[in-house]
Amino acid sequence: MTMETIDRVADAARYEVISGGYDDALFAAAAVPPAGRVLDVGCGYGATSRRAARLAARGSVLGNDIAEPLLAQARAFADGEGLANVEFEAGDAQTHPFRHGEFDVAISRFGMMFFRDPVAAFGNVRRALKPGGRLVFTTVGPPGGNDLPSIVAAAMPPAPAGGPPSDVHSLSDPDRIAAVLGAAGFADVRSEPVETSIVLGPDAEAAASFILAWGAFGGALDEAAAGRARAALTGAARPFETPGGVRLRSTAWLVTAV
Repeated sequence: MTMETIDRVADAARYEVISGGYDDALFAAAAVPPAGRVLDVGCGYGATSRRAARLAARGSVLGNDIAEPLLAQARAFADGEGLANVEFEAGDAQTHPFRHGEFDVAISRFGMMFFRDPVAAFGNVRRALKPGGRLVFTTVGPPGGNDLPSIVAAAMPPAPAGGPPSDVHSLSDPDRIAAVLGAAGFADVRSEPVETSIVLGPDAEAAASFILAWGAFGGALDEAAAGRARAALTGAARPFETPGGVRLRSTAWLVTAV
């Protein structure tokens, strides 16, 4: 598999399996107004942008992501749903020239963990918000509350001993979240724990196939490497088999700020 041969429609569905369980909590907190202007950071295939567009029927939504191939599919999905009030722009939200004071609310579903300079990035998002504008996002919870990273790690090279936490856990500590957002100019920062389950398939073999086909897993593997990864992933998923399939615990922080 290469990035060019990924089935984007199927890959978008995989992202919803992984992350979609948090959408209701995210949008309940976002309280998108019918005429609101919404910024969706790290929108990927645009599922959250499209939901925001349906809520802001008299407003507008801008979906932002660094990956243009995902945005191309996001545009196709939006066009297919007849959503005329959502647009997608490629760019790094840390430096992207958003218009200042443009948005009522900025949302993100697991798109805020990978900034090189999070204070600068959140500062850029803050400037894009109107005075009193709100920030609402989910970020991965502590490693002990999340089973998926441990399964994926079984097929990845080990991290250097004593090194920094992986990017996916860069905002898994509420104290760090508060410090970063405070330094970026936000106030009233709150982190609420939320939890869901992820079902990767009926058995460990299916779970391994799911992860290998998932675009976020990392791109092309030759036949030998794919075989080794499949074996490692299957073994790692085996302890999570239940009568209802391979069921993983997933925890996150639902973060709000003004």
